[in-house]
Amino acid sequence: MDAPRMDGHDHILVEHDATGIVTVTLNNPATRNAMSFAMWQGLGEIYTSLGKRSDVRVVILTGAGGNFCAGADISEFSKVRNSEASAKIYNDAGAFATQAIIDLPQPTIAAVNGYGVGGGCGLALACDLRVGEASTQMGIPAARLSIVYSPLDCDLLLRAVGLANAKLVLYSGRYFKLAECQAMGMVDIVSPDGALVGAKALAAELATRAPLSQRGAKVVLEALARGETGKRADEIDAAQAAAVNSQDYHEAAKAFLEKRTPVFTGH
Repeated sequence: MDAPRMDGHDHILVEHDATGIVTVTLNNPATRNAMSFAMWQGLGEIYTSLGKRSDVRVVILTGAGGNFCAGADISEFSKVRNSEASAKIYNDAGAFATQAIIDLPQPTIAAVNGYGVGGGCGLALACDLRVGEASTQMGIPAARLSIVYSPLDCDLLLRAVGLANAKLVLYSGRYFKLAECQAMGMVDIVSPDGALVGAKALAAELATRAPLSQRGAKVVLEALARGETGKRADEIDAAQAAAVNSQDYHEAAKAFLEKRTPVFTGH
């Protein structure tokens, strides 16, 4: 296997391995990986770029130093979020990062170690799947800060936990421990060996599956979740056609007859 390649981007590390798994690490442990304005922008740019690459199979998002992400870096608000105009620019950067994760064609996994709260909770919810560990705590302290969350972030929460639990999260501002997170739906998988280890094991499994099938499934499921199957009918038809006309489709049938594991390339 080739040695992993590391890229740096405003307190964000991006590691590529030879199997197509990319690990994006929020890397500012001194602030529990709180998101600065530059980090929001950088994360959006990273995910937008990864979405254009055919060699990327799965993307993991995690945090360095024992925590996933403690939310926005409030210490810089007096400089970058001190007026209505600057608040809009700041909020747009956060929405850009969140939407870039949602829109990534490839499967996405959040490895939520330690605190995944506020904006960090939103980033985790933007991923397709979330893996937790014993230290995981998630929540949104909006009610403690007199903040109303955006429709985008509220929608992600609602889809994950349902209406009553979403109200509990937003009305209370509590931080919920692992068992409560799993019961609500904020955490999908618990890894006794640590969130990142569990996320990498899941990513390794997903990376062996047919990429066109996974991408098409995401298109269909997102359209269903948003009530947009009619609006996105052409996109859904195209995804189905691309899969059935692919080399991978024929490879799967051939592998079945030969009683072996198929090797998918995304073509």
